[in-house]
Amino acid sequence: MKDFLKQNGILILIIALLLSLIAAVLSFTFGGMADPFANLAGMVSTPFRNGIHTVVEWAEELYSDAFEREQMEQELEALRQENARLRAEAREGEAASRENERLRDLLDFQQKHTELRTEPATVTARGSSNWSSTLTVSKGSASGVEAGNCVIDQYGNLVGIISEAGLNWATLLTVVDVDLEMGGLIARTDEAAILEGDFTLMGQGKLKLSYLPQDTRLLAGDTVLTSGLVSGGTAAYPSGLLVGYVAEVRSDAGGMSDYAVLTPAADLETLEQVFIIKEFNVVE
Repeated sequence: MKDFLKQNGILILIIALLLSLIAAVLSFTFGGMADPFANLAGMVSTPFRNGIHTVVEWAEELYSDAFEREQMEQELEALRQENARLRAEAREGEAASRENERLRDLLDFQQKHTELRTEPATVTARGSSNWSSTLTVSKGSASGVEAGNCVIDQYGNLVGIISEAGLNWATLLTVVDVDLEMGGLIARTDEAAILEGDFTLMGQGKLKLSYLPQDTRLLAGDTVLTSGLVSGGTAAYPSGLLVGYVAEVRSDAGGMSDYAVLTPAADLETLEQVFIIKEFNVVE
């Protein structure tokens, strides 16, 4: 059958066309239709016209779908931008609320400690390693900040000591840094000791209170303040700043003396704003 169609395909096509022409003539003669050539042209062109109509409808639907998708994408992008704007406003509102709360706490603290003059600053960087624990803040010598200034949080808890001051920035050693050393005072017993950093404790976010007086009986939770004194008995820092709380008492490697492990009162990990004490009255 396939071979027959291959060999006689052209002949069959010619016969089909002649039969179509004869049918058109008969239809024109007996049925009142258009002339045969017009009818034949219509018969041949109708499938093409139908195909073109179908393609046009498909193209219109495709264009309509593309237009709707583009419109939806534009609306979605507008919603994303509006959402981002609202989130930014919410973050700004939260930041402003936190700052107002910090300032209220600081005002309450300063009303009780009128001898202190502070400079607010923002924490801009944290530098923590096996060898140091520092913070970089947004105020420096242009604002009257100097090396040796104490730094507190909004509650008056000691954060650290300024070690270096640039024009508009400063670096401070936190209370757990190994290079920090200052006088401490046990509030319950009014006994003096030395606050200092320790390599091992720094990794735990703690510091130690060493050179404890003999027969000192510390309790877990005892409050430790700054005494304001350094070697030689000079008043280098404000006294009465809260440093931390006694977590436990340990003996040194030789077993000859004890020291207390302190947990800082300031939350060094989450600080956003600090207050640098630029001036204070010495309390004798």
